[in-house]
Amino acid sequence: MFWLGYCLILILFALFLELNKNTLLGWVVFVVLMVLYAIAYRAKIRTFPWYGKGACWLVLLVLLAGTVILSWPPVKAVPAVPEKDPERTGIVMTDKGPVQGVYSKDRTVEVFTGIPYAKPPVGELRWKKPVDADPWTDTLVCDHFAPMSMQMVNLPVMSSLTRIVGYHEFQVSLSDNYREPASEDSLYLNVWKPAGEQKDLPVLVYIHGGSLQTGQPWYRDYSGEQFARDGVVTVNMGYRLGVFGFYADEQLLEEEGTTGNYGLLDQIKALEWVRDNIAAFGGDPGNVTIIGESAGAVCVDALCVSPLAKGLFRRAILESSALASQAPPHSFRLFEDAIESGNNLKEKYGCASVDELRALPAEKIVDEMNTQHHVTVDGYVLPQTPYEMRMSGYHNEEALLHGYNAEESGPFIIFSRAKLKDYEQKVRNYFGDYADEVLGLYPASSDEEADTNWAKIYGAVFFNYSHYCLNRLAVQEGIPAWEYYFSKSNGRLGSWHSGEMIYTFGMIPEDSKLFDQRDRELMNEMHSCWVSFAKNADPADGSGVDFPQNTDSAKLLEFGDTTGVIEEPYLKLYEILDKMAAEKSG
Repeated sequence: MFWLGYCLILILFALFLELNKNTLLGWVVFVVLMVLYAIAYRAKIRTFPWYGKGACWLVLLVLLAGTVILSWPPVKAVPAVPEKDPERTGIVMTDKGPVQGVYSKDRTVEVFTGIPYAKPPVGELRWKKPVDADPWTDTLVCDHFAPMSMQMVNLPVMSSLTRIVGYHEFQVSLSDNYREPASEDSLYLNVWKPAGEQKDLPVLVYIHGGSLQTGQPWYRDYSGEQFARDGVVTVNMGYRLGVFGFYADEQLLEEEGTTGNYGLLDQIKALEWVRDNIAAFGGDPGNVTIIGESAGAVCVDALCVSPLAKGLFRRAILESSALASQAPPHSFRLFEDAIESGNNLKEKYGCASVDELRALPAEKIVDEMNTQHHVTVDGYVLPQTPYEMRMSGYHNEEALLHGYNAEESGPFIIFSRAKLKDYEQKVRNYFGDYADEVLGLYPASSDEEADTNWAKIYGAVFFNYSHYCLNRLAVQEGIPAWEYYFSKSNGRLGSWHSGEMIYTFGMIPEDSKLFDQRDRELMNEMHSCWVSFAKNADPADGSGVDFPQNTDSAKLLEFGDTTGVIEEPYLKLYEILDKMAAEKSG
């Protein structure tokens, strides 16, 4: 029994140390403690009475817990490239000062991370429009990413389990034994460019997702490395999230002439930085495409109809979300709702004014992310709803590439799967008088059918329908629009929400066993389409993929086991959603 318990503790504690990314010190102390305990057992402990042995086990567990605390992973900046001592690039002069980046391992790409595009939005600058960064004279070495924007951060062990359970991947290593930093001081951007002297290259600016509550610019899935290899200068940025990026208050409206959209204002500031500086990195400021996924696509759609973003980009790519329906289902609210939510927040923390709320430490209000993460119709960034702006004929983009995944709902209904006994009620709760029509389209006679149909309906309502509305409005306004449907399964996320990104960014690892040959072929097709769109405003021009425009909003290009045009799979459901929207609008 002793050795059984001993081995169990040995295995479980070793797993925890690795998953929690504890430092090497923890491993050393752990091994020493376990060896000493085994020696003590052989010499003495085995002769103790049961209560003496129990006390020894308790002492061991306390010492092991102390080891966890002693070796807790430190906070460290994420390196620009995962190499030790990467070679530095030449110096690039920005409008605020000189910067120097590092080369990728193969020296084909230059990476510049952590370039400030605005002052830190802290203290009096919390909930203010972004302000120009201060200039500097010494060369700024840009070889590590800046902190992610302030957000709730999981314990390292939970993040590791997410990679294993959600992404089916985890790398055992001592090189990543640290926690990534999070801070209000996060208004920095990153640039990937082809190595060497470059000129007039197309530019891609990526806005990360995360429900406007979470997210960071350094995930490898959306690294700009492969785009840069293919001749596209790529930029991404941190922007204010949650309560720090989307809190709204009437006092702020009086101070700033706007309130509630600080995260969007950050993105516009970053685009202004691109306009003023990207030529120094070989990019063409007159040939910028913005791209976003999920909440990032929500932001892209908002920027497409914001007068403040006019002239800062030419094309837009939206993956897995948009705001183009009459009543966007998430990440969006009207001004009155935003002000009411802001007043509730002040009341909750006993603050009589914004100044008192500003005085609170970021850590105290950061968990309000889920109450303050909506794009707001503020009359400034967004004069009207995106739907109303587009109906009036206003848009900033010259062309659109957009689409959604076959299983968008996957991560959102993990804990709310449908069974036959509750399927009908779920449908009736959402669709009301139109529920019979929906049940006629998606009948269920088993738990499996109920679960499958509910997943399809949920994904269509909360993600796919907005793309249908966007494409329809684009066609109405004469904007060239290409729409895709991603359906490829794999050993990782498959066609769940965000599963397409590793394909579009061309970042499937060569040695990954989670993807097969078709996955790699599909990655080349999708990535080539995105490159061609950035370069030529047409995903079919130069990509080798026959990708027709979606001129009637009824046909999509499917990227899956095969690539080809299909009928829009949810047209009948969209017709019902159209009727519901018309009824609500009167």
